[in-house]
Amino acid sequence: MKVATWNVNSIKARLPNVLEWLDSFQPDVALLQETKTVDENFPRLEIEERGYNVLAHGQKSYNGVAILSRHEIADPLVGLPGDDGDAQARYAEGTIEGIRFATIYLPNGNPVDTEKFPYKLGWMKRLKARAAELLASEMPVVLAGDYNVIPADVDVHDPAAWAGDALCQPESRAAFREILHLGYVDAYRIHNTAPHRYSFWDYQGGAWQNDHGVRIDHLLLSPQAADRLGASGIDTAPRGKPKASDHTPAWIELAA
Repeated sequence: MKVATWNVNSIKARLPNVLEWLDSFQPDVALLQETKTVDENFPRLEIEERGYNVLAHGQKSYNGVAILSRHEIADPLVGLPGDDGDAQARYAEGTIEGIRFATIYLPNGNPVDTEKFPYKLGWMKRLKARAAELLASEMPVVLAGDYNVIPADVDVHDPAAWAGDALCQPESRAAFREILHLGYVDAYRIHNTAPHRYSFWDYQGGAWQNDHGVRIDHLLLSPQAADRLGASGIDTAPRGKPKASDHTPAWIELAA
């Protein structure tokens, strides 16, 4: 099973790129973030024509996540449990071929000296609680998405330049490690040990052209999912396309 996560930075603006990537990469499951559209405007028809089932959870102009699958998406859940007052569309889950998948658009948290950073940390605390619940199910679990966390300095082109950013704060990194310490593994790092490999490059300052990026798009696997991991990587091709998202897909292959 080929699985990928991709922050598309507006599904409508990137639809030609997304469809081209679905045709070429042929993922069995695609976990999308920052779709930036309400559910009724999600381009379901174009994607279903390519053989995918769709679970979309969106809001107007901001956030939004989706799961695309060649197989049935069972037991869907939209919204991260733990705060009924949180209206931001950042999380969805579904079971596909016996594996529980979550698509995650974790809050950015910038500027750090505003309410956005405590919201990020609170959201991560809720994610940890949900990750623990899923682990207790003993199902294979894949928690994938734009985590807006740079796990370590080897995951950023210029650690000093990013030191004050919410993505690099000690609290953000610690909250990310707490999820790993439950028993999850960072799938990319199982097969890729080289430093300075990225999944996001800003539109400004020639970041893409100069490979000034960060790795913030992650697939975290439960032990049962990690046992099936055959390969993992980052597909940089979509970032080089015209009108590209500033993110590119990260992917894994899971054995049946």
